[in-house]
Amino acid sequence: MSYDPVVLKRDVEAIQIPYGQKTKLPKGSPVEITQELGGSFTVLTDLGLMRIEGKDADALGRESAQPLAEPVPAPTDAKAVATEIWNQLKTCYDPEIPVNIVELGLVYENKVEPLPEGGFRVDVKFTLTAPGCGMGPILQAEVRDKIAGVAGVRDATIEVVFDPPWTQSMMSDAAKLQLGMM
Repeated sequence: MSYDPVVLKRDVEAIQIPYGQKTKLPKGSPVEITQELGGSFTVLTDLGLMRIEGKDADALGRESAQPLAEPVPAPTDAKAVATEIWNQLKTCYDPEIPVNIVELGLVYENKVEPLPEGGFRVDVKFTLTAPGCGMGPILQAEVRDKIAGVAGVRDATIEVVFDPPWTQSMMSDAAKLQLGMM
């Protein structure tokens, strides 16, 4: 990823990391793109780290952020839906760490149950790397939006939990390797 400065082409709404507060970055502001994953951008500004949604890629002079997961045929059973939910969760990234929430070990539950009227109910429980992180509601909304796009999902509960507390030991070996911890 290039850390060359980019000048914003228009005003854009951004979210302060890790506080989760929305702010407006004015046209002409210099930013450095530090992460472009899961359909959003993490940028370094004079105010610190910010997240800019992929829909605002044009403000950065980009066509779009890294594409989201490719569409797949509609899953037909709970196991196939659960697999597709995992695939979608792997497109959700911690805005400060270039690793998805599955590999970070943040997802504690992905439960899929068929509904009597057809379709499926999904319950996902995940945590944050730090309990006080203000990005929880933003990640929760992102997870909800991506799961809502899975064919057959009729109802979903997305919950941020803090028990058990997350530790680095919950990370996959792939995440540890990517972060230089192995």
